[in-house]
Amino acid sequence: MIDLYYWPTPNGWKISIALEEMGLDYNVIPVNIGRGDQFQDAFLEISPNNRMPAIVDHDPVDGGEPVSVFETGAILLYLAEKSGKFMPKDLRGRMQVIEWVMWQMGGLGPMLGQNGHFKFYALETIPYAQDRYNNEALRLFGVLDRRLEGRDFICDDYSVADMACWPWIITYKRQEIDLEKFPNVRRWYDALKSKPGLRRGYEVGREFGKPSGKWDDKARKFLMAQADAPTTD
Repeated sequence: MIDLYYWPTPNGWKISIALEEMGLDYNVIPVNIGRGDQFQDAFLEISPNNRMPAIVDHDPVDGGEPVSVFETGAILLYLAEKSGKFMPKDLRGRMQVIEWVMWQMGGLGPMLGQNGHFKFYALETIPYAQDRYNNEALRLFGVLDRRLEGRDFICDDYSVADMACWPWIITYKRQEIDLEKFPNVRRWYDALKSKPGLRRGYEVGREFGKPSGKWDDKARKFLMAQADAPTTD
């Protein structure tokens, strides 16, 4: 059994989708990031970067003690290795999938996160920041669109690279990005959203709520914390 420390956000969806697609047994443990659960000592032992999701695998393939993994790229690679699914066995195919998972981790996710932050969450309007991250978001959509030219998936077959990217592309409306300008991304996005496993993963934690685009003062205190956990007063 795998414990999934989770909240329904694009990063959380990446892992719930992978678990559903791989058919691995898991148990969801909510981490309410708007109320500071990510700063609890027990969670920090698993995820020292105080970010969810994280997992604890109670049945690792080596038969040893439970294994904890944080950072979604690392989790996706771990789950692919554990399940033997959605990761090519050959050297070149494997490296392509890893490249695109890292591209999502280092580019698509962080830049769309900043784009959304300065559009919807910042307390003041900063045109330079909005233009900077909006332009970078569009550039990255263009990179993905070119990659998907003549392809059904980001790599040769459906892989953890697709699972890493799709939950961020789903935010395109909130990001105010016209997906029709990226026809290959549009085709890929529509095709994947009909996959039953992906849909199940996307629905995990629906009862907790989904990102609303609004923070109350308490959520802002926790979500903007940069160092030590803020007090809960």
